[in-house]
Amino acid sequence: MADRSPVLRIINSAARESLKPLGLAQRRRSRLWIDDHGWWLGVVEFTSPRIAGSGLYVGAMWLWRDVDHLAFHVDAVRVGSELFRSEEQFTPLALELSRQAAVNVTALREKFPGLPDVARFLTSRPVRRGFFWDSFDSGIAAALVGDPGTARDHFARVLREDALASWMAEAQENARGLHAIAADRDAVTAWVTRAVDSCRSKLGLDPAPFAIS
Repeated sequence: MADRSPVLRIINSAARESLKPLGLAQRRRSRLWIDDHGWWLGVVEFTSPRIAGSGLYVGAMWLWRDVDHLAFHVDAVRVGSELFRSEEQFTPLALELSRQAAVNVTALREKFPGLPDVARFLTSRPVRRGFFWDSFDSGIAAALVGDPGTARDHFARVLREDALASWMAEAQENARGLHAIAADRDAVTAWVTRAVDSCRSKLGLDPAPFAIS
């Protein structure tokens, strides 16, 4: 059922004021906004509580995972829900949420200005057993910046995990192939370019060139 309350209208107005000047685009008519960097996205979601109102979730998404939905892969910031009681009460709360979203989007841009920064961040994190995607992402980033030894270590960790679902088996197959070509930066870049192009197509985003910077 469509949301007939003023909540979405107020959130959209506040988001347009804070996020549109930064270049973010609203995802259709949803509570989602994206900051498009070609091979990764900053994702902002004005989350919907069970009753009228909104919270906030901001994080980064790596498009080399080649999925068909927006997701928060790293560095997510969550702000608790503000409940709607009246337009007068909720409007300033929505404006504050949108300002916090803008601050966190800017922080993500400053943290990840280029692939080397992403690689340093991902590969410097403590290894966490069972966090399957941590090693997958770290391996790709390391291979892309020309560190095949680190890349192979992370891909090996992916391969040591128990494949408890079909998506894990598929990711392990990708990790196995990437492990084999980790020293060939051009081959890894070609693989990532195909994955990013595929993901962007699934998400309905325009094509964008993949460039290591």
